Amino acid sequence: MAAIGTGATAAAAAATGGVLLGQARQARRTIPMAEAPPPRCDGVYGAKFPGRPVTMVVLGDSSAAGYGVHRRRETPGALLATGLTRRLHRPVRLHRFAVVGSLSAGLKPQVESALECEPDVAVILIGGNDVTNRTPPGLAVRYLVDAVRALRAAGCEVVVGTCPDLGAIQPIQPPLRWLARRWSRQLAAAQTVAVVEAGGWTVSLGDLLGPRFAAEPTRMFAWDRFHPSAEGYAMAVAALLPTVISALGAGAERRPAPAAVGGVRSLPKAAQEAARHAGTEVSGTQVRGRDRGPAGRWAQLRRRAFFGVGAEPQSGPPTDSPTLEGTS
Repeated sequence: MAAIGTGATAAAAAATGGVLLGQARQARRTIPMAEAPPPRCDGVYGAKFPGRPVTMVVLGDSSAAGYGVHRRRETPGALLATGLTRRLHRPVRLHRFAVVGSLSAGLKPQVESALECEPDVAVILIGGNDVTNRTPPGLAVRYLVDAVRALRAAGCEVVVGTCPDLGAIQPIQPPLRWLARRWSRQLAAAQTVAVVEAGGWTVSLGDLLGPRFAAEPTRMFAWDRFHPSAEGYAMAVAALLPTVISALGAGAERRPAPAAVGGVRSLPKAAQEAARHAGTEVSGTQVRGRDRGPAGRWAQLRRRAFFGVGAEPQSGPPTDSPTLEGTS
């Protein structure tokens, strides 16, 4: 009987694996391959403001590069730079090194190029391709940690938008969709723990766009039904921007927090909670002057009010258009 039971279990696993492989092949056929690269968004934003420009670099995969939009003002980098200039009243020099299709393993050359710019803050969006390629989470996180540590060693603040919920992608059908959601959340939680331990900040993107995508797929998805549209990117940037601003004022944000603060958790618990609730910021903090407690490093959770970032330009001449590098 035991042999029969074992055989039945193996057969069921094989059948399930066959279904998942078939669904994965179908999803790849449904989702078009990347064709043209996203628009470049490098340049100086808010040149009318006084002072030394804040240098920001954007690293990661197609979501960081802005694949799916056709105007540079709609890319995540341009939206972040425009939002920073408006709120800091300082110019922002933006460099985008993100590469469409990049895995976490591809961050090293991006970081090496970014460090040549002596950045003040780096925004990293990575993880989706690691899930679809089934990169072991520990390996993917190791590459991410190496990137964060290299940037922090150079004095650069780092904000990581953790792995999005791939279960929100319409061409992926159940049960593959359910597994994609679980894998995405597991990687996001692991990224959060590792990044905060390395001195960075995280913002969970999770299913931030999921409900809107389900209700308005033609509006929130780009033409390929996989990447966000201009409005989808604007929602993601609205979640990231408050944390980027806080990271640039890190001295005030990282003061020790009293034990009674409701948003303080052990880092592992904070990571799990953030993975379940999109838009949650996680950063390291102290309790009674200590970085760590019985369950590990202390972490601060924040659910910040989203900052509006419009994907469409204001009427009249665009006041926040960049001066492109290499042009007059």
